[in-house]
Amino acid sequence: MDDPSARTPGITVLVLSDPGRCTGRAEAVREQFEEELASCFGSATVHLRSTLLGINDADTLEFGSIHSLRDDYDGVDAVLILTEMPRRSHGKPLIAEILPGEAAAVLSYPTLGVVGVQRKLVALFMSCVLRLVDGAPAEARERYEPRWNRWTPPSDESTGQLHAHTLTGVPRTVFGMAATNEPWRTVPQLSSALAAASATGAFGIFYNSIWLMSAALSTTRLLTIGLLAITLMVGWLILSNRLWERAERAGPTEVFVYYNLSTLLTLFLTVLALYIALFVVILAAGLVVIDPDFMAEIMGGPVGFQNYVDIAWLSAALGVVAGGLGTSFDERTDLRQLTHGRREVLRRPDSDAERGR
Repeated sequence: MDDPSARTPGITVLVLSDPGRCTGRAEAVREQFEEELASCFGSATVHLRSTLLGINDADTLEFGSIHSLRDDYDGVDAVLILTEMPRRSHGKPLIAEILPGEAAAVLSYPTLGVVGVQRKLVALFMSCVLRLVDGAPAEARERYEPRWNRWTPPSDESTGQLHAHTLTGVPRTVFGMAATNEPWRTVPQLSSALAAASATGAFGIFYNSIWLMSAALSTTRLLTIGLLAITLMVGWLILSNRLWERAERAGPTEVFVYYNLSTLLTLFLTVLALYIALFVVILAAGLVVIDPDFMAEIMGGPVGFQNYVDIAWLSAALGVVAGGLGTSFDERTDLRQLTHGRREVLRRPDSDAERGR
């Protein structure tokens, strides 16, 4: 720790963040973080650098490059490493870890979840800095102390750790990992699936057998068919793109559970968005193309808006199933970079060999 009597007013913090959502969030809170630091230390400078830190053979972040990155800036008092990697310790998700010997802290972004992330991130940044650097007012550390979690005392290795709650930490981490996967950016990669889904779904507008079938099915069964279609497409995408991670190397298998759960959630949200978009398009087209009187003649009774909804829902389900098969014929569809496990491979020293796979 620094000697408070030897410190000059002000503080300089270097934030090293993984590319993508971590860097975006760090940039979004940078100004507020500087203001909070200035309120404690008089003045503050926050440097932000997007970089992908490597992983050593012990499955921990490689800190050798931190020193060289720190040397690029003058008078850095603390380094905060914001990573998208899920981390565990003592059977619980690890939110943050203090490394006094490195004057650094490692923060796992997914453990913050998806609600109030910017507020949590600023508070976590401040809590880590106040444990690394002396000279702030005594009440500052208490002000930024996490409300629902507590830092563990330094261990024999002189580190402090902040764990998530056992019950709420795991689902919050999985949802956070799905958010870092940015499922909304995955949809453009499924252009072949969308084309096949749209073509198949269009049959529901022109074939009255689908009209009759949709009218005969209950709402519960229609919802079940939609869920089954989404599940089938998610399963097919995982199998065809080899997205399921296996714990083939030594290390905590719980991390791979996180990887696979986040992949399932990300793909489910992606396919659900595709399904809803397809449903809306087919419903709009059906309202334009299908004449109510003609439909009533085919149905043998009065019809209403609900019939159009049922037709669009069933047609979208058929289209989604066809869309999953459509991805098999598009060599450009590669969702492997979507998963945390694949991105972790790129951090390893032998990643060049893995990239070619």
